[in-house]
Amino acid sequence: MTDDAFAHPRLAALYDPLDPDRSDLDAYLEMAEEFGAQRVLDIGCGTGVFALMLADRGKEVVGVEPARASLDVARAKPGGERVRWICGDATDLPALRVDLATMTANVAQAIVDPGAWRATLRGAHAALRPGGRLVFETRVPARRAWEEWTREESRSVTEVPGTGAVETWVDVTEVAGPLVTFRWTYRFAADGQVLTSDSTLRFREREEVEADLAAAGYFVEDVREAPDRPGREYVFVARRD
Repeated sequence: MTDDAFAHPRLAALYDPLDPDRSDLDAYLEMAEEFGAQRVLDIGCGTGVFALMLADRGKEVVGVEPARASLDVARAKPGGERVRWICGDATDLPALRVDLATMTANVAQAIVDPGAWRATLRGAHAALRPGGRLVFETRVPARRAWEEWTREESRSVTEVPGTGAVETWVDVTEVAGPLVTFRWTYRFAADGQVLTSDSTLRFREREEVEADLAAAGYFVEDVREAPDRPGREYVFVARRD
């Protein structure tokens, strides 16, 4: 199931205005240059922010995303025609031979089912050329990031052009082992509509991820920190054999 935040047309249109600072993607852009990647697969591309950044730099980009409403937003953006958009996931890909595959932000953690996670790693592996790399991030479980996801800490009101004021906040609804479920609430001042979106993330230990990657045919080349979130994220760099 795709979260309503990405699948509901009204909420998908809010994704970029409510999260305009995407400096978290700078490290991925730098790695694309570091690895000399010319062909990139962006798994879980959402509204296409990173895919379009890559296209702006002359990369050949494929963006795959299961939420059609988010893809509609991506396609409508300036330059959207330069990216090959696919509605689906990493198991729905045509034959590709990319230099780099990425899962930015929450994408890797949002794949909570172990079978779906292993299938995603295999799908990315099949899409990579020999020697190509898969790069993704996942939060360090010991930091217990979800303890900061409260209404008091997250509540904000954003004036969205063409929409009006939108009030948002998040509440954690369940913590069950490695799975953390939370609910975003959106209140539209213009018409009073209230929408919610439930999400679940899996917090994987570093050793678990490394074992999954090895089983899928990758060599873990490096485990880095996210430059803008030191100590909070593992950034995995895995090379296809």
